[in-house]
Amino acid sequence: MVRRRVQREPVAYILGRKGFRRIELVVDRRVLIPRPETELLVEVAVELGARAAIDVGTGSGAIALAVADELPAIRVTAIDTSMDALRVAQVNADRLGLTDRVDVVNRGIASLDSSGPCDLLLANLPYVSESEWEGLAPEIREYEPREALVAGSTGLEAIEGLLASVAELEMRPASVALEIGAEQATAVSELVRGAGYTEVETRRDLAGLDRVVIGR
Repeated sequence: MVRRRVQREPVAYILGRKGFRRIELVVDRRVLIPRPETELLVEVAVELGARAAIDVGTGSGAIALAVADELPAIRVTAIDTSMDALRVAQVNADRLGLTDRVDVVNRGIASLDSSGPCDLLLANLPYVSESEWEGLAPEIREYEPREALVAGSTGLEAIEGLLASVAELEMRPASVALEIGAEQATAVSELVRGAGYTEVETRRDLAGLDRVVIGR
């Protein structure tokens, strides 16, 4: 284990687990390691008292499962385009006994109209730009899945695509909460307004950096 850490492998991958809010998740190199700042999305869901939510790009299932753990009445649809990630999320849902309220599915956002009304859409999508990739720490660049981090040349591509799809839904989620890069608050706020949400705010993480944009 020490030898692996000397090679800059993240501790969470070495141990095979990571704590997030009140739960512990199985993690490996198929999924991004959950970050403390992402817990802000769970705080928003609890604050709003959502009863039906969608977690887009669920990865390990961290957001969806933490929300279900703290809101006993909620149902969460956890979606991802990576089958490897969905397998990890399903393992975590099974271990935590939350499969009755968390559905882990390989489904695009455009198909969610058939799922019924949704109180809240949560998403921690890739938001790193191509130019930022080489500057990331070795623990990230050499071990974590690049597709879960890098969005494209601007870093906004994944969020733009999601909000464009949300704008086209017949039954748009009542609220959205998106994790963002520290310099993206203004751009993402405009995208959220463009998707039809008139009340928009930004929340900062414990480091004082803009981290979540909320639209209602």
